[in-house]
Amino acid sequence: MPIDKIKVLRAKIDEVDNKIIDLLNERARVVIEVGDIKKAAKLDFHSPGREREILDRLAMRNKGPFPQDTLRAVYREILSSSLSLERPLKVAYLGPRATFTHMAGMQLFGLAAQYVPLENIREVFSEVERERSDYGVVPIENSTEGVVNYTLDTFIDSDLKIYAEILLEVSQNLMSRSGKIEDIRKVYTHPQVPGQCRQWIEKNLAGVPIMDAPSTARAAEMAKDDPEAAAIASDMAAILYGLQIVAKRIEDNPHNVTRFLVIAKKSPGKTGNDKTSIMFSIKDKVGALHTMLTPFAEAAINLNRLDARPSGRKIWDYVFFLDMEGHIEEPKVAAAIDRLKQDCMFLKVLGSYPKSNR
Repeated sequence: MPIDKIKVLRAKIDEVDNKIIDLLNERARVVIEVGDIKKAAKLDFHSPGREREILDRLAMRNKGPFPQDTLRAVYREILSSSLSLERPLKVAYLGPRATFTHMAGMQLFGLAAQYVPLENIREVFSEVERERSDYGVVPIENSTEGVVNYTLDTFIDSDLKIYAEILLEVSQNLMSRSGKIEDIRKVYTHPQVPGQCRQWIEKNLAGVPIMDAPSTARAAEMAKDDPEAAAIASDMAAILYGLQIVAKRIEDNPHNVTRFLVIAKKSPGKTGNDKTSIMFSIKDKVGALHTMLTPFAEAAINLNRLDARPSGRKIWDYVFFLDMEGHIEEPKVAAAIDRLKQDCMFLKVLGSYPKSNR
């Protein structure tokens, strides 16, 4: 009988679950022992390189049918909970709760970390600089709208390093108290968001003013108190602030991805699959741009991104931000940066860090 067969299989599932619980607790006891050793030796209690090694090894071992992405998510939480047995990581981010920055932090650090919401990006930097948080998470660029200039500008005066990058698929949703588009007289959202949803807004909200908010989650928080307002934010924000979804996935590009940076007091060690980010200002002379790129071309170093920002110090003076493949500990990367430095008014290495798995 099918019912009898199901009962047998469910009993087998229960048996497997019991073994998993026993093994998780055995693992936790070993983690506590490792933590005691690290504490006595005054070693860093958090080792992202080790976590990445574990996730990559388990993904290689997994032959299915358990999905690879789900395996990584499950072990992300196991690692997060295990680390909290020593002490929870404190992670500052652009708040309030349910911003995409918050979601990016949870994707990397798991649910067991302690998240600290802050009003703006500069406060996130300050929180880490003052060692009130172990890490900060800030947005740096969107695949549709480009770089987040506020983040780039804040790096100019900060000594913090990039510790990791996070790529998060971003889905924008229109939400309001009533859930009816005809009730909407204004829309709150972060300044970068309208550019990601331009076509949908022009077609469906023509003439409706778009009001700036410090973050998408703050926009949702503002909309919950105004029956004539809507917000463009994450579905997590709609749940948190009790709003109804008017329209889902209104971004123009279905592959809308935002890149976030994790900032810390220092950069991690070399993993073999790294990026290095630098910022610099070059001397104004003929062929300056060609001179700037030549060391990397001759060393066969792939450049991932190059952006320029006015320095704010004098007219037509620019600061460049450059991402390249490789780690500063690699001789060819270090040599290319040293060559570039000779033609710079200033140069700062923002950090070498593991490339995202996405």
